[in-house]
Amino acid sequence: MDNHGLDEFRRRWQEELAQAQALRKRRRPEAAERRRAGPRWPRRGEQASGYLALAQGLLEGASRPPAARATRAERQDAASRSRSPPARDAAEGEEQLVDQLIRDLNEMDDVPFFDIQLPYELAINIFQYLDRKDLGRCAQVSKTWKVIAEDEVLWYRLCQQEGHLPESSISDYSCWKLIFQECRAKEHMLRSNWKNRKGAVSELEHIPDAVLCDVHSHDGVVIAGYTSGDVRVWDTRTWDYVAPFLDSEYEEEDEPGMQPYVSFVRINSSLAVAAYEDGFLNIWDLRTGKYPIHRFEHDARIQALALSQEDATVATASAFDVVMLHPNEEGYWQIAAEFEVQKLVDYLEIVPDTERYPVAVATAGDLVYLLKADDSARTLHHVYGQPVTCLDVSANQAAFGVKSLGWVHEGNKILVYSLEAERCLSKLGNALGDFTCVNLRDSPPHLMVSGNMDRRVRIHDLRTNKIALSLSAHQLGVSAVQMDDWKVVSGGEEGLVSVWDYRMNQKLWEVHSRHPVRHLAFTSHSLITANVPYDRVVRSADLDNFATHRRHRGLVHAYEFAVDRLALQSALPACRSSCDTAAGNSYDLALAFPYDST
Repeated sequence: MDNHGLDEFRRRWQEELAQAQALRKRRRPEAAERRRAGPRWPRRGEQASGYLALAQGLLEGASRPPAARATRAERQDAASRSRSPPARDAAEGEEQLVDQLIRDLNEMDDVPFFDIQLPYELAINIFQYLDRKDLGRCAQVSKTWKVIAEDEVLWYRLCQQEGHLPESSISDYSCWKLIFQECRAKEHMLRSNWKNRKGAVSELEHIPDAVLCDVHSHDGVVIAGYTSGDVRVWDTRTWDYVAPFLDSEYEEEDEPGMQPYVSFVRINSSLAVAAYEDGFLNIWDLRTGKYPIHRFEHDARIQALALSQEDATVATASAFDVVMLHPNEEGYWQIAAEFEVQKLVDYLEIVPDTERYPVAVATAGDLVYLLKADDSARTLHHVYGQPVTCLDVSANQAAFGVKSLGWVHEGNKILVYSLEAERCLSKLGNALGDFTCVNLRDSPPHLMVSGNMDRRVRIHDLRTNKIALSLSAHQLGVSAVQMDDWKVVSGGEEGLVSVWDYRMNQKLWEVHSRHPVRHLAFTSHSLITANVPYDRVVRSADLDNFATHRRHRGLVHAYEFAVDRLALQSALPACRSSCDTAAGNSYDLALAFPYDST
């Protein structure tokens, strides 16, 4: 109802009230005279009304006396006499009721969904702020709300927000609510398999005459470098473990077995990078072939290597130089930036999600450098006599462990710096042992996990700058660690891999191998672990049998928890080794290594 209609309604109502009040004032003297005169019996021939007419008819002997119908004026007069309040107060009350009714009519325009009709697009825009529980409750209100709450746009948006089918479009499926329920059921099944140790485990194929030097993985794709100079890549997502060799130029120039060791390997979704002991760097494009697309040479041994997980940016550190490599618009690799530092670089990481220029963080002894491609090297942190023991970076923060030395031992800490403000945000921990690993990039928001030489895994709360949980996880120092929203996976120097439910402070299961755990990475459905030996001495295959060689070469294991069966019952090719390969020992019955069929 618009404003003009309300004004017209108010005017007509007030006119009717004024007419009724005028009629009541004219009849008020007549009513007073009748009350003073008292009750009057009707004369003969005169018709009585109401109760008097009924009494007169009974006295005259009539069985059903005629009842005269009261006029409208008499009914209004009787109603006015029966009211106990004065007539003036009743009129004022009626005026107040009218005003209240008009106010209620004005407020009806502000009530959503119930008394007015909203456009469907506007209702969808309102419902998009609800989660799955609130949408389920709204679907029980009415049929109209049920149609809105089950719209495909809302459930597609929920799937994208929770990370289900991120690369799909809304037209790929007809019922996104059902797809969301299936994804939730699969997520529950994966979590149950993690807890109950259900799945398949495989030992990736090794090179008999070489020792494992370094391992890295990204989204289920594993790269490994050996003392023979060989580099291999496995794709564990397809269960195809016949890994190809990435060729290098050494095979044409040098004799077999004379190639330098592989120092570092890194991989992302499109590139594979390997650094060798003689200072050479090979870059392969996984989409084009197994031959390197670029080769770079340093004058000295490469001490640190970093590869961006999002784009094609490679950073290397050799001697006192740090070099960033990046392809130009035509695809040719070139030096994007070069920096000179004061000490030898120990750790090097590329900052993710940088828009224009690549950014890296490097540690050299007790110095921490912030390296931007469009600027010179800037010192982020420096305390004399306190070397950095570990490093990890996120999109806007850097976390590194600092070892305290000197007469006054303040305790080893982890410092968290803001890369934008270039200042220290928090100092975490106060441990006697050195912090050997820290994971900031893969941790949930406002949390960070670290490992220490005191054999404990610590979860730090970045909001309160306190330790949220401390786990005694290993017999020796912790060498690798990672966490998500409910579990922690850690690897130790003694070769033990432990899985914890940190919400319950409970160890779920563990697996043991001979060598220290140097690489550990997991997703919601898979786990990659690498046990790299300290000693890289190549043993002669003629003087050594397989069992002795196995203890020295290092191991790479791939666990798959999307299989809802035990490893011994799995029909998937959980192990692609040859028939003469001995079966592995297992310290966990539910994840026993499958024997080969001969």
